[in-house]
Amino acid sequence: MAVAINQARTSISKMFNGEPRSYTRFNLAQNNDVDSSQVEMKLSSDVEDEVGNPEDGHAPITYTQSPLQNYKKVCYLALGTLVIFILGYLVGYVSHRKPDAAAESCPSVAPVITSPEEEGQDEGPKVAYLPGLSWSDISTLLEQKLSPDAFSTKLLSEFSLPRDQTHEAGSDGDNHLANKVLAVFKDLNMQSWNDEHHVKLPRPSSDNPSKVLFGTEEIGAPKGFLAYSEVGSKTGRVVYGNYGLRDDLSACIDKKVDLNGSVLLLRAGRISFADKVANAAKHGVVAVLIYPDPSDYDFQSSTELYGHVHLGSGDPYTPGFPSFENTQFPPSRSSGLPSVVAQTITGSMALKIFQKMGGDSAPPNFQGKLSGLSTYKLGSANDTVTVTVNSVLTETAIHNVFGVIKGNEESDRYVVIGAQRDSWGPGVARSTVGTTVLVELARAVSEMIRNDHVSLRRSLVFASWSAGEYGNVGATEWQEGYLASLNMKAFTYINLDGVVTGRQKFKATASPLLYDLLQKTLKQVKNPLSTGKSLYDQHAGSDWEASVLESMKMNDAAYPFLALSGIPSISFRFCKDEGEYLYSGTDLDSLDHLRYATGSKVGELAVAAAQVAGQMALRLVHDHLLPLDVERYGKEIRKQVVEVNSRVSRLKQTADLDQDLSEALSVKWLNSAYGDYGRAYRNLQTTIENSDLEDKEMCRIINDRIIKVEHNLLSPYVTVREVPFRHIFFGSGEHTMQALLDHLSALQQKAPESNADLFRNQFALATWTIQSCANDLDGPVWEMNNEI
Repeated sequence: MAVAINQARTSISKMFNGEPRSYTRFNLAQNNDVDSSQVEMKLSSDVEDEVGNPEDGHAPITYTQSPLQNYKKVCYLALGTLVIFILGYLVGYVSHRKPDAAAESCPSVAPVITSPEEEGQDEGPKVAYLPGLSWSDISTLLEQKLSPDAFSTKLLSEFSLPRDQTHEAGSDGDNHLANKVLAVFKDLNMQSWNDEHHVKLPRPSSDNPSKVLFGTEEIGAPKGFLAYSEVGSKTGRVVYGNYGLRDDLSACIDKKVDLNGSVLLLRAGRISFADKVANAAKHGVVAVLIYPDPSDYDFQSSTELYGHVHLGSGDPYTPGFPSFENTQFPPSRSSGLPSVVAQTITGSMALKIFQKMGGDSAPPNFQGKLSGLSTYKLGSANDTVTVTVNSVLTETAIHNVFGVIKGNEESDRYVVIGAQRDSWGPGVARSTVGTTVLVELARAVSEMIRNDHVSLRRSLVFASWSAGEYGNVGATEWQEGYLASLNMKAFTYINLDGVVTGRQKFKATASPLLYDLLQKTLKQVKNPLSTGKSLYDQHAGSDWEASVLESMKMNDAAYPFLALSGIPSISFRFCKDEGEYLYSGTDLDSLDHLRYATGSKVGELAVAAAQVAGQMALRLVHDHLLPLDVERYGKEIRKQVVEVNSRVSRLKQTADLDQDLSEALSVKWLNSAYGDYGRAYRNLQTTIENSDLEDKEMCRIINDRIIKVEHNLLSPYVTVREVPFRHIFFGSGEHTMQALLDHLSALQQKAPESNADLFRNQFALATWTIQSCANDLDGPVWEMNNEI
């Protein structure tokens, strides 16, 4: 029948000289379903400006063709009409026949039309267009594909190792798990690959173990380890400095305790090991000891702690460069490497030191709960401690594993979903749960595409990272190696590290572009611990952002994606009411302890975490327009601008300023840059409202403007090698808005480190970074109306 219909259409087409009847913006394929004597041709975009664009009020050029009027062709027309009539009658007869039993048993589904780009391809699950499959259908399918059974003990154990095997980066155990993840991606028929990096990782020396002495008495030889500590032996007066916060060390100085040349004894918690050591180094401390105090940790006093003290991300011996094999880079070290000897000790070792210490009693907020110790002392000038740290720096091959599900319209645009694979100790909460969620999400989405014909406009990249325990080394080296490739292509990163560490609260750190999407997602995901309620319901009636969102810190695996690459990023987790998961970075991070922390709800919470990550990712690759909230970023810019205005006003009122500095303190241009951002956003909204969102080219142009917002907030005035984290709001360095605010405070206090010339540079460069972001958001240069 189809052949007869095509023959009839061919006959009719020949009567009209076989000319194509219409053209679209996207192809020149013949439209055989249109029976018209007119041909409408919209000219391609490269010449639209020359001849007129319909969106600019100019009508499209239309060409008209008259059919030949002769007797022979009229006969052909009559014959063709008769054939079509007969065929139509037959189709109607067949369609109204009673369906047979086999047909009745088949469910009614919308027709599936395979994307032409997918035909003939062997790699990756087949992606198909399915007209009528709504977002609600997709989210329901995802919910059906994920169940607590999939996250049972058996599945979790597939990505963990026995206690006698190590997960450490580059070890046989780490590589074994990498091969497991790669095998799963291949079994799912995903396009997959392995990315190898050669990085320098410090390991404890087996021949020369680290040790701590009080005077000449050995306190212990700790097995715990702080990677990237300075190697050597340092002796100094021991001082107790609480958590090592800036305020804690200032309190010691207020007590007339000299920190210069001292050995600082700190308790773990509140801030990262790297932040503690960096704060100590600013005061001339030569060594740092860190222990778990019972007031913060409830495990045995013999428990060892593991971590790193690099105030940065990635391999610190190739800052700004990727660590590929046989590559040559200038010899350099990250400025975040400490010049301080740092070592963790157990609670029992700390107790021995405290029992020998003299000096004044520590402030009330410094007091802990070590057994048998009534009062914590700050230490006397005669209390000397020697810390010896020995480690070996070895070049290690680490492997990042990837699997990709390609979109069928914008396959070069993708969301990256990643999880750390390595760990010190069992690492169940640290890495195993995240890896399991990663693999299960890949399986669920692959099945949705293969069996349920879900269509993705853009691509999903699933990544399993190594050397996360050393400071997101695997993820950062990958970014450094492919910065140009990621620009304008990877438009969101979703981090799965530590997604389940408790059950009472949901917390997240994210780019402001993702706030709105996260909120909408939480309203759709069911709370696994409250029947009939969503994850958002527990925050209803409160300030949602204040209740859920936290500031992103440098040890967050999403941080380098945001601050180094300018990719909107998010991390989230289910956690305890108060404090952090106690067992991270210890040998106690086991499934039993995680079950205890979650009330035996590991599977249910892992499913909810997979739902949050999966729904966010699928929404980002499904919608015509990227659901990134550009307007919300305007609020973040406004908050920073208001704070600068406030501090400038106070400075002018309280300080005796020279004329040059007074003139430089004009906030006119900063206010103007913020105003231009707001106008650019409103202009974008107008463009969206007046655009045909079925027009693929127009959607891509609009999405380009949205994607570039985060990237344009990376300062263009600093280099990646010298200042990797270039983001002016979330980065680290003198180019950031926080550095600008701190400098304003220093100028007001007339601090020795304040510098008027440096401040003027900071002020100008921050202003023009925001202005440039606004200009690009506004659209093409010919659409800008800024008066610069």
